[in-house]
Amino acid sequence: MSEPAVYAPTGLFVCFEGGEGAGKSTQSRLLAEWLRGQGREVVLTFEPGDTQVGEQIRRIVLSPETGELADRTEALLYAADKAEHVHAVVGPALERGAVVITDRYVDSSIAYQGAARGIDPVGLERMLRWATGGLRPHLTVVLDVDPEDGLGRFEGRDRIEAEPADFHRRAREGFLRLAAADPDHYVVIDARDTVDAISVVIRERVGSVLP
Repeated sequence: MSEPAVYAPTGLFVCFEGGEGAGKSTQSRLLAEWLRGQGREVVLTFEPGDTQVGEQIRRIVLSPETGELADRTEALLYAADKAEHVHAVVGPALERGAVVITDRYVDSSIAYQGAARGIDPVGLERMLRWATGGLRPHLTVVLDVDPEDGLGRFEGRDRIEAEPADFHRRAREGFLRLAAADPDHYVVIDARDTVDAISVVIRERVGSVLP
């Protein structure tokens, strides 16, 4: 039995998801600047890697030098990063009443290790929800991009970015399925639009759920 869905009673938890090159980092930063301009405490974070433990995990899972990993090994490493991230960064910030904005969270593992790698989605999600204590974002922004467009924005590619196009197409489908299943907590935005236009849509949706 998987962990029940938990939404923090204090603060606001916003997650950016989507394929490579969708603009998640840019939009995360712009949202953080907008919210800080309102005098709010904002914690801008990311996965994998925004803890001391996570930094080591990021090096393993993303470095091309790592080479091939068993799919389950990869999934477990990502889950460990998420567990430490919630424990050390996300959870304490939400308890203080801060707005937490993360570039990637559980959905990335469900999309990449589940939909793209083909790991059993039920068992995978159960593990990820256990690792994060069932904590879910109040809002997940999916920046939808065709893999060929997104990957074309990179010169060098890390271990995941270097996967073939079919892998990234399956991941994209995974993100869209997650969003379609829970429209109250997701918004899907076409990443081909301008940075400013996308930012306006995000601000409107975040503004509707701000405490």
